[in-house]
Amino acid sequence: MSAAISESDRLVRNDIHLLVIDDDDRIRTLLASYLGKCGFRVSTVADAAAARRLMQTLEFDLLIVDVMMPGETGTEFTAELRTQNDIPVILLTALSAPQDRIEGLKTGADDYLAKPFEPEELVLRIEAIFRRVELSAPASQISFGPWQYNLDRLELTKDGERVALTTGEEALLTLLAKRAGAPVSRYALSERINAKSERAVDVQMTRLRRKIEATPSEPAYLLTVRGHGYRLLADTPS
Repeated sequence: MSAAISESDRLVRNDIHLLVIDDDDRIRTLLASYLGKCGFRVSTVADAAAARRLMQTLEFDLLIVDVMMPGETGTEFTAELRTQNDIPVILLTALSAPQDRIEGLKTGADDYLAKPFEPEELVLRIEAIFRRVELSAPASQISFGPWQYNLDRLELTKDGERVALTTGEEALLTLLAKRAGAPVSRYALSERINAKSERAVDVQMTRLRRKIEATPSEPAYLLTVRGHGYRLLADTPS
């Protein structure tokens, strides 16, 4: 089956990072290849423990989780994840009875796909989840103190006056604004600004703070999360 997509679709999907959690090497390889050709960024791991370790350093937009994994099952992993994270989850399983699907959704999964399945169907389900997320999302403007950042136009303003940002500062602020209030790792930020090292993130942050913070050495909005990265302390999105 062809994975050909338009260039505009590829650009949109390239901003979505998927994590595939499955103990079957063949399925991990198949999905990484197919979803990558469809334009998504894809990481894979073989079990729940590896997923947790990776999620401490990387930011993901959606998880694809096998139910029948040895040790901690996909449903157990999803149920525990839901106590602290609302990231979308699609469960994959060879169990196709209605009760199995109900149990999977009760854990907090967003969708449930029975094996065997067509990879194209998985892509359609991924896109359907993101359409629902977009419809339920608030208007894409983040406010923090006297500042407003418009995520559609990538514009930073203060009292109606626009403040110029470099491409790196814009990319940094955009990711922090999309995850306002939540810590974002230096690694994830370095990926977003195409930096060769995490140290480059610190340099960009110093420059951004000089433009935003009244006292850059004592930031009120662009906060350091020690040992991890940074977070944007924002007001309620409007």
